[in-house]
Amino acid sequence: MMLPIRDHNPSGRVPYITYSIIFVNCVIFFTYWGSINDPTIINDLFTSWALTPSRLTQGYDSFTLLSSIFLHGGILHLAGNMLFLHIFGDNLEDQMGHFGFLVFYIFCGIGANIIYYFTTPMSSIPLVGASGAIAGVMGGYLLLYPRARVDIILFILVFFKIISLRAWIVLSAWFLIQLANGTILTSGESGVAYWAHIGGFAIGSILCIPTFIKLGSFNFWRNSSGYPPNPKADYETVKSAIPKVKKRIIKNKSPWI
Repeated sequence: MMLPIRDHNPSGRVPYITYSIIFVNCVIFFTYWGSINDPTIINDLFTSWALTPSRLTQGYDSFTLLSSIFLHGGILHLAGNMLFLHIFGDNLEDQMGHFGFLVFYIFCGIGANIIYYFTTPMSSIPLVGASGAIAGVMGGYLLLYPRARVDIILFILVFFKIISLRAWIVLSAWFLIQLANGTILTSGESGVAYWAHIGGFAIGSILCIPTFIKLGSFNFWRNSSGYPPNPKADYETVKSAIPKVKKRIIKNKSPWI
């Protein structure tokens, strides 16, 4: 398992829209967090504001294509989405401008929900989360900054290690995992709307093409070699205060030890 935690791609301006989206999502979530374990309240909330494909098929609640992207099913769901938005959103906002990025984000979220709807139009399971919109941000990031460095935590059983990889490796791996899971599993089986992720990623890549062309298209890649335009951020590693214990070498005469 791997978890992106930061990139080496500082923004050239303050990402007000990225921060505002994170703030709004957090405020909305904490208004009902205290009732997250109350089925009656949560069912009423999600029935009213989450995207339920079967109701959309019946011609109801089209506004939930937008409202659902500001709801989350739990604190980890919220934290994961906002972390990804914080890592990848500021650089797109830097290139698109504040208003342009806001429009891009909303269109990615709505587009991702529409694609999810067409994969399961009769489902009565409510869909919540900003994952589709954020997947769109990741798709746009891959198009503009394929060689940016992204630090990830790599979990191996009970051990973990922070490593730095190119954005194209991290984001391509993430997309392929979503595609594989979306092909094998349904959202009802997994509890994850993989096709919203897949659709959002694809839509974000497409919607970012005008920005890519504005920046010079393939000349932008040639001039930057796929790197960010701003000087990369370097993160200092802090030496652990835990003392190292030297391994004691025991010479054994027995061939079995």
